[in-house]
Amino acid sequence: MNRLSDDELIRELNDRINEKNQALEELRILNEKLITVNKKLEESEALKSHFVSNITNEIVNPFASILGLSKNILRVKKEDWQKVFSMVAMIHTEAFWLDFQLKNVFAAAKIEAGEVYPEIGKVDVSSVIKTVIDSFTIEAEKKKVVFDFHFDFPNQDEPVFFFRTDPGKLELIFSNLLNNALKFSYTNGRILIRVSYEMQQLFISVHDYGVNISQEFQQLIFDRFRRVDSTITSVNRGHGLGLSIISSLLDLLGGDINFQSDPEKGTTFIVNIPEGQDNADNFTSSLDGNEIFFEDQKF
Repeated sequence: MNRLSDDELIRELNDRINEKNQALEELRILNEKLITVNKKLEESEALKSHFVSNITNEIVNPFASILGLSKNILRVKKEDWQKVFSMVAMIHTEAFWLDFQLKNVFAAAKIEAGEVYPEIGKVDVSSVIKTVIDSFTIEAEKKKVVFDFHFDFPNQDEPVFFFRTDPGKLELIFSNLLNNALKFSYTNGRILIRVSYEMQQLFISVHDYGVNISQEFQQLIFDRFRRVDSTITSVNRGHGLGLSIISSLLDLLGGDINFQSDPEKGTTFIVNIPEGQDNADNFTSSLDGNEIFFEDQKF
């Protein structure tokens, strides 16, 4: 057995010490990563718990309102029939938002479960856009907000424009864009909508002149379960799913979303969706506003 010299022994000890220090450093870094991951998991669970509490109220309350108003209508005497009109308007509002929120909740659940797939068909884009705009018209009138929309398609002489994409996902994407713009618009405001087709891609731009997105929140708006405006005194409805659903559905369709927000000019969201490659020739125009209750819609 060869005996080590003093210098060789010192070098060997230094090497072992360095190896041990390196292992300790790697262990420290790994421990820090585990702490960070655990913190994020705890935050995620807290956000989901808050989301469940929030969305439960936003589903239960409209149902309670609808039932209560319906019951009152049944008790209205003939001479007080005028009261029915205001109660019917309130029922429409509650049912509209309940329908919209359930669509988002079901879509988010399918996204979380990995059960969302593109179902490409030939879609009449003009019809889908106009149907969604029409569905928000009554709510916009209550806020005195005007929709100003423009189509820029290759052949303006044609009454329709067909584009291969998933009609259900296109409708939900645009619905959330419009809802977001309406929610943050000022009373007596205007929402500018532009839809165009370039280089085999569909572009949808929605611009509102209302409250801008502050710099500190711009990195959070696409986080699922998180609301930028989450204070208990918030006057804005919603559960923080809309923009995250848009982002997830666009990922599925190969699209993208960008936005610009300025305190003086408002906020513009722009989505682009590449044309689908499915060879199916099935025609889809738009979806009825109540299909969430009567059909097994696939997102």
